[in-house]
Amino acid sequence: MDASDPTTDLHLLQRIAVRDTAALAELYDRHSRLLFSLIVRIVGDHGEAEEILQEVFVRVWTRVEMYDAGMGAPLPWMVRVARNKAIDRLRARRVRAAVDTPAIDLAVVEATAPATGIQTPEAAVLDSERRRRVTGALAGLPAEQRQLIEQAFFEGYTHSELAQRFGLPLGTVKTRIRLGMLAMRKGLEHAV
Repeated sequence: MDASDPTTDLHLLQRIAVRDTAALAELYDRHSRLLFSLIVRIVGDHGEAEEILQEVFVRVWTRVEMYDAGMGAPLPWMVRVARNKAIDRLRARRVRAAVDTPAIDLAVVEATAPATGIQTPEAAVLDSERRRRVTGALAGLPAEQRQLIEQAFFEGYTHSELAQRFGLPLGTVKTRIRLGMLAMRKGLEHAV
């Protein structure tokens, strides 16, 4: 089964909606590695990332009705849930650190305030539109470029690991990724 097939993911979400635990397990098997690597990159801690990953799949189980097919495929929805959960954890960490700090330096608070990641509704809409355009540009690439880019950027594989995994020379992997990125850049120049 192709882990990037949105039709399969959609079918699994439909089964989850009627409380099929096997469907949740299958969805976990299909996407937990990608989601875990994303979460680790955000929070920087494997133990915390495991907890957040569990929270993501609990959220999928309990809030599957929140998924809207009109907003995109199931995987990007789960990536958003994972990203939001990880960012929420970072915010909670900052709050705990602030509470544990005996004296508050106003200059430090003001300097870190923009880094909280809180978005205005306008910024959220712009980010959503930007994500849609990037996803469309990625989908327009030849399969050999798209697959390498997805695995390098979303699953965290290095160029060397991809070369070994696909049985390709390292130079070929680098060239395909570079050409794909250039094509995406060119396609997105007029859109951004």
